[in-house]
Amino acid sequence: MPFITLEGIEGSGKSTQMRLLQEAYGDRLLLTQEPGGTPLGVAIRSILLDRRHHAMTSTTELLLYLADRAQHVESLLRPALAEGRTVVSDRYLETTFAYQGYGRGIPAETIRSLGRVATGGLTPDLIVLLEVPVETGLARVGKRGAHDRLESEVREFHERVAAGYRRLAAEDPGRWQIIDGTLPSPHIHEHIVAEAERRGLMPARPHGVR
Repeated sequence: MPFITLEGIEGSGKSTQMRLLQEAYGDRLLLTQEPGGTPLGVAIRSILLDRRHHAMTSTTELLLYLADRAQHVESLLRPALAEGRTVVSDRYLETTFAYQGYGRGIPAETIRSLGRVATGGLTPDLIVLLEVPVETGLARVGKRGAHDRLESEVREFHERVAAGYRRLAAEDPGRWQIIDGTLPSPHIHEHIVAEAERRGLMPARPHGVR
């Protein structure tokens, strides 16, 4: 059954788009996130984003994200997809390639190998990349107040992540759809829905919704 993921750097607007999808489709979609899509994942998320853990090593960070993903896949994603539900996740394995691979410098083959263990081979049908300039994303994050551990990283880290996303999309253009994240939020929402509908991945819109 359809599995869609949203990707992007900090401040790219994914949370806003998840909210708009919720408003438009309600329980016709299962909306979730990584990390934190399960009760165990919430605990892992709190560790990963806590600024007090600034000394966390890149390997520790990688394994925590993969632990969250393994639980997410087995306890939520696979059961929902088996029931025929359309699932949209705010982040998935591609986040790990961008952040821990390009951002932290962990070899892609290491992430690929461990990722297969964590996901059991489950891959999204459509990956939507909300692309915004790093300065735009960081400015948006700044307006939210206190930064979490990843948001507090130096600008060069976020630049590497953004470049990593572009490379990932270029390597697999059939599954990726890049959308300008600086467009008005309603326009971005329509682009996401239109692309998902074009691929036959989105349920019928509720009556009266355009």
